[in-house]
Amino acid sequence: MRAGIAALLGAVMALTVTPLSAVAQDEEPEQEIIVKFREGASRGDALEKSRTRAVADSSDGAEVLASRDAAESIRVLLARGDVEYAEPNIVLQATAVPNDPLWPQQWHYWEAVGGIGLSPAWDQGPSGLGQRVAVIDTGRTAHPDMNANYVGGYDFISNAATARDGNGRDANPMDQGDWTTGTCGPARPSSWHGLHVAGTVAALRNNATGGTGVAPSAKVVPVRVLGMCGGTIADIAAAIVWAAGGAVPGVPANAFPARTLNLSLGGPSASCPVTLQNAINTARNVHGATVVVAAGNDAVNASGATPANCAGVITTGATDRQANRASYSNFGASVEICAPGGETSPVVANGVLSTMNAGATVPAGSIYKHYQGTSMATPHVAGVVALMQHARVQHAKPLLTPAQVLLHLKAKALPPAAQCGKGLLDARASVAAAIAAP
Repeated sequence: MRAGIAALLGAVMALTVTPLSAVAQDEEPEQEIIVKFREGASRGDALEKSRTRAVADSSDGAEVLASRDAAESIRVLLARGDVEYAEPNIVLQATAVPNDPLWPQQWHYWEAVGGIGLSPAWDQGPSGLGQRVAVIDTGRTAHPDMNANYVGGYDFISNAATARDGNGRDANPMDQGDWTTGTCGPARPSSWHGLHVAGTVAALRNNATGGTGVAPSAKVVPVRVLGMCGGTIADIAAAIVWAAGGAVPGVPANAFPARTLNLSLGGPSASCPVTLQNAINTARNVHGATVVVAAGNDAVNASGATPANCAGVITTGATDRQANRASYSNFGASVEICAPGGETSPVVANGVLSTMNAGATVPAGSIYKHYQGTSMATPHVAGVVALMQHARVQHAKPLLTPAQVLLHLKAKALPPAAQCGKGLLDARASVAAAIAAP
């Protein structure tokens, strides 16, 4: 802050100075400066010589003066021995509040009770620049708030019918739609789930379009594992390894490995499948990737859901707009932290707002929509991890290991009954902790 004021003062002092006597006083609006006089100062003489007038008291014994030429008045005051300091009374604005028109509806970022404190996190400098987050989900869907932040990607769905693209694994990560007509459970339209998750991670900021993401300068690597009826453990495990930079037989090397993996997916399992755990171990221990997963939406103990019950992951539960554990969220000792997942019933606007597609089956127009779920909570955490890592780069410090990420993730305490681990994600405190860590 002081450096910024000093820079501004330098700019003010560099202006061409016209003698005060030669300026018609009604031609220029008054500017304010802050001055602190030393004890015993000839205050009246100083005001006269600097052509200023007192308008208000400041702090620490300083006062605010008005001048028609702030630069010249400051020069005169600083030349006196009875002035401790004189500086422009600069005007500050609310910081890191984007111009995206849907920001006011993204309560999950900024509301005091249920939000994650995102603006104060941004105020510390990071935006996710240079960080990649792999969204291992339904794949990529075009959207004006996301297109510039997609990079690379792959389709890991082995079954052509599930993939709906006529083949197995391929280099096209586009979401073909996951609608069902009753083949596996009730008929439903396409969810465009991966797009909604990706938007929470890294939708563009300050583009006067839609909303924003948690880490708006990060890149999303779309990795497709979920199609019609879901995705298999074998495909998901291969995608985890590949997304982190590991080798998968028959698949080209990932040109854009990610240090943060988001898995907003899950299913019932008494224990973590060995195939899945091995993939997580490789991503985490070999490639240094932080794996963030959803706790699940069945309002049961997360120990019975996978990958929530796997070791070495950051299992994320969901909270509602009032910072209560959401009614659907899984809970228990497996949950490391909670983040806003919202509740769209009975008020739709109490869900998490993010990027969406209007197509009932195949892609159509780009829209925005409120969703609820631990799937929506998880990308809040993944986005904050990207901010933490960017903050480390900005301060010339090494990236955090997955264990250090978990250690430095901070949260606002929730009642123990919420069973939300650390509590509600606190973006500001998490970034501050990442900066402070050696």
